[in-house]
Amino acid sequence: MQIVNKKIEIDTRGAGDLLNITDQVVDILAASKLKKGSATVFVVGSTAAITTFEYEPGMIKDMRDLCEKLVPSNKHYNHDDTWGDANGFSHLRAALFGPSLAIPFNSGKLSSGTWQQIVLAEFDNRPRRREVIVQIIGE
Repeated sequence: MQIVNKKIEIDTRGAGDLLNITDQVVDILAASKLKKGSATVFVVGSTAAITTFEYEPGMIKDMRDLCEKLVPSNKHYNHDDTWGDANGFSHLRAALFGPSLAIPFNSGKLSSGTWQQIVLAEFDNRPRRREVIVQIIGE
C-alpha cells in the first residue's frame, strides 16, 4: 500500500466560480503509477467545496441558481456579525457541499462516470488562491 500526497493551487474569481479540476486529479493519479485504490480530493478552507457534476454551461448555471435559492447571498447571516466580512452565505454553502470527495480507481483510472467531473466550488465573496490536496492511497 502506498500513499501519495500532491497539492494543486488554483486562483478563483470569488462566489459562483465553479472550476473543473478533473484533469489535474487524473494527471496526479497517472503520475502515481498506482493501479487500484482511492483518491481523495480536499479543499483547504471553510468557504469552498469539492463536488462532482456534469461540467457544462447549463449545469454550471443551474448550480449557481441552486446555491442562490438555498442560501441567498443578499441575506444577513449571524456569522456576518462576528467578523464583519459578509460571507456567512459562503460558509453555509461550503458546509452543504463539503470539503472533500473520495473516488475509487481501478486499472489506474478513476471510477467516475463519463459525464462526471470533479469541481472546485468557490463560495467566498472575494477571489481566493485555493489549495486542493489530492491524496491517493493504493497499490
